Amino acid sequence: MTYRLLPEWHPQDGLQLTWPRPDGDWEALLARIEAVLERIVLATVDYQQVVIGVPDDATCARVKATFEAYGVPAEKLTLVVAPTDDTWARDHGPITVLDEDGKPLLLDYTFTGWGGKFPAEHDNRLTQALADAGVWACPISSRKMVLEGGAIETDGEGTLLTTEACLLNPNRNPDLSRADVEAQLAEDFGVDRVLWLANGHLEGDDTDSHVDTLARFCDPETIAYIRCDDPADPHYPALSAMEQELKAFRQRSGEAYRLIPLPWPKACHDPEDGHRLPATYANFLIINQAVLVPTYGDPADMAALNALAEAFPAHTLIPIECSSVIRQHGSLHCLTMQLPCGTLAASRR
Repeated sequence: MTYRLLPEWHPQDGLQLTWPRPDGDWEALLARIEAVLERIVLATVDYQQVVIGVPDDATCARVKATFEAYGVPAEKLTLVVAPTDDTWARDHGPITVLDEDGKPLLLDYTFTGWGGKFPAEHDNRLTQALADAGVWACPISSRKMVLEGGAIETDGEGTLLTTEACLLNPNRNPDLSRADVEAQLAEDFGVDRVLWLANGHLEGDDTDSHVDTLARFCDPETIAYIRCDDPADPHYPALSAMEQELKAFRQRSGEAYRLIPLPWPKACHDPEDGHRLPATYANFLIINQAVLVPTYGDPADMAALNALAEAFPAHTLIPIECSSVIRQHGSLHCLTMQLPCGTLAASRR
């Protein structure tokens, strides 16, 4: 069977979110993260469906009432009660491919909390829980390989962009060599080119350099990436080296990629202990006809929106304030997983 990994700009049925547990890591910031998730839902339902995994019946009733009060049509929103650990749907959600007949298939990879850093058993079972609730219109195929959605980017035409620091990290698949990983990616995603970034990281990032914090395909010819322009910043050497790698990469045609640098926000620090937080404009989300862009109350926010407007001239750009999200070391894209056309049951569309 030959598969094709879909790019994020492929037409979508919906968007998946996972609502925070009241007693989880978000407990002290619950109202703030819920406000961000509400903003994401309200922005998204103008374009497509939203599916939300919620941790318990009480939370489900409260979230349902909230969106009813906002006037969100019931047919736009699906809430499923299932045990959860955290909110990062990008990494525990399913990754969609098309089979050789053009039909979608959900690949359910093993999620271990980014190499065993955090509890993940409930989140690892969430894709199946949504299947049991009748959410999916297509089959699921489970994979033993440890892989998170934020670790990979594709142009949809057989090229994958990723980082050595994540996919080759021994805390993920210690028995797999680089060649083994590439062979598995080729088998599962139909890719025949893997562009490996050896450089690039963000302080405060728990993911071992997920590519969606660093560099993103905007179309098959265009990559947006974060650029650090402050030589005094500790990120400067690694991100400058990453920029040179991106400039050296070539499209299948042999042409260089069109590169769009994203600005560097001022350093964000946790107000409690002062550690640096991973603020990045690369963590944007592409949905149908719109791009949701994380902002941080920073002068660079507008420059980031302008840069991404150049990358997505046919899309509406919607800023989502994410200063609270980075308190738990992720951002906008990390909270979400797109659900391409054909993945949601007809009654959910």
